[in-house]
Amino acid sequence: MSIETLDVDRSDLDYRAWLNEAVRRVQADANRSADTHLLRFPLPEQWGIDLYLKDESTHPTGSLKHRLARSLFLYGLCNGWIRPGKPVIEASSGSTAVSEAYFAKLIGVPFIAVMARTTSQAKIDLIEFHGGTCHLVADPAEVYEVSARLAEETGGHYMDQFTYAERATDWRGNNNIAESIFAQLHLEPHPEPAWIVATAGTGGTSATIARYVHYMQYDTRICVADPENSCFFEGWVNQDPTATCDRGSRIEGIGRPRMEPSFVPGAIDRMMKVPDAASIAAIRVLEHRLGKKAGASTGTGLWSALRIVSEMRASGRRGSVVTLICDPGERYLDKYYSDDWLAGQGIDIAPYQDELEAFLDGTGLFG
Repeated sequence: MSIETLDVDRSDLDYRAWLNEAVRRVQADANRSADTHLLRFPLPEQWGIDLYLKDESTHPTGSLKHRLARSLFLYGLCNGWIRPGKPVIEASSGSTAVSEAYFAKLIGVPFIAVMARTTSQAKIDLIEFHGGTCHLVADPAEVYEVSARLAEETGGHYMDQFTYAERATDWRGNNNIAESIFAQLHLEPHPEPAWIVATAGTGGTSATIARYVHYMQYDTRICVADPENSCFFEGWVNQDPTATCDRGSRIEGIGRPRMEPSFVPGAIDRMMKVPDAASIAAIRVLEHRLGKKAGASTGTGLWSALRIVSEMRASGRRGSVVTLICDPGERYLDKYYSDDWLAGQGIDIAPYQDELEAFLDGTGLFG
């Protein structure tokens, strides 16, 4: 008795041609824009400590999330999840959606961003500028469910950055952010930094940097700075993957009400919980000292990095510290750079700003 061979061939040459062209376009963007500047933050020379800021605001879509969006699109394309004519849908507080709208337009598919109503109008305008559509929800906790529902209703693909961020990026190298940082530090006085400070929205950036450091056997340690109204710090300290908080972060782009799947606690050496007023004070000091506006997530990382600098100085240790400029401050002129907005939120940045300025002038202590 013979058994029939079953054979189902779903080859689609038209789709494969579309896929090849889509992947080529995304990879071509990487060739044009993958590297970004590493800026030196001015510290007193006698300290023997160098502080660098990886300026991710120079990407075509103006933020660190450009790298993530590129990786997510390549991951979704090569898995066969993103299809011609079908929308890509994302749960995003803004910057990821801006970058994903850019890549969706690049390969010619629709894009829908599901986000909280409190997202800055500047980010909404940028998403729409790149051809995306914004679906606003009142409760930030609903973005996951609404995104999944829209994908099912439209036959599209829910990108789900909070699940796939840590696995979509090649953390061993391939011009990821960590490899870029170490390559740019090669000729600096302290090419292997004592600390790299990141912030967490999905957790993908800190996971990529930490894994690369471990893989390359560097002694660099990884600190993650967390804002108010985010559960990452508490979940990490208490080793509780079910940790939650009951409100959204005021620091756009970072902080989450739940422990996201892409956050990898075991790869991280240290975490700091940073007051929102300190984060905003830090970006005001950044503008004063470097002449550059940045979003408040940059301030969260900068505050923590300067605390580490203070520790190194107190112990007489020389070396380098790296943190990130996540996105440009021009997106937040009506929020973090508005004294009226700060007053409305009940945020007083003056004590934190004075403390930082005195420390950097060498006339006060910090931390």
